[in-house]
Amino acid sequence: MKASIEENIAQVTEQIADACRHAGRPVASVSLLAVSKTRPAEDIRAAHACGLNRFGENYLQEALDKIDALSDLDLEWHFIGPIQSNKTRPIAEHFHWVHSVDRLKIGQRLSDQRPEAMPPLNICLQVNISREQSKSGCLPEEAPELAKALSQLPGIRLRGLMAIPKATDDEQEQRRAFADLRQLLEQLAADVPGLDTLSMGMSGDLVPAVAEGATIVRIGTALFGARIPKNV
Repeated sequence: MKASIEENIAQVTEQIADACRHAGRPVASVSLLAVSKTRPAEDIRAAHACGLNRFGENYLQEALDKIDALSDLDLEWHFIGPIQSNKTRPIAEHFHWVHSVDRLKIGQRLSDQRPEAMPPLNICLQVNISREQSKSGCLPEEAPELAKALSQLPGIRLRGLMAIPKATDDEQEQRRAFADLRQLLEQLAADVPGLDTLSMGMSGDLVPAVAEGATIVRIGTALFGARIPKNV
């Protein structure tokens, strides 16, 4: 398994580098977030041995178990799944980043529950950029007011935006959605200083995401293989 993960990491890393070169961007301007949901701690340990240290998790209890099992490693943990109000305290206490804040109530709870001894929790505002009823995220027109309010909370630091656009194989449609998110970030930056993050792009749309300015790409399947069914 480790050799397979090593090969996959090399391929994805080269794909990111190639996408950056085509977009005229420095390779270092894009960070790889390994989405490790449903994967065992051993896979994360193997990926870390190959040079990765940023991991994204969707399911809180599963993530907490891995954080404990891998506490001997210097890892950066990102929570990227939907957030229930009653789950904010352990997220605030154990993660370095949260990509899926979509309402002020969640941001306020994360800020209030972030331990004082820890630096502010980095967050991204999740935007429903394709306006899908099945997707989480604020609507684009709600983002300016929400971003301004989140930026005032002391226990968190608003870094940018995250989106999961509507699934499509049309690269032009992919690029349009990512361009919309980039333009929204540029709009928000006029009133909210310090925004520097676009969390967008996954295994199937990495290249257009980088072309439109992604700074974090969230890659799971291309690194670890097909997702393992949860609770199996």
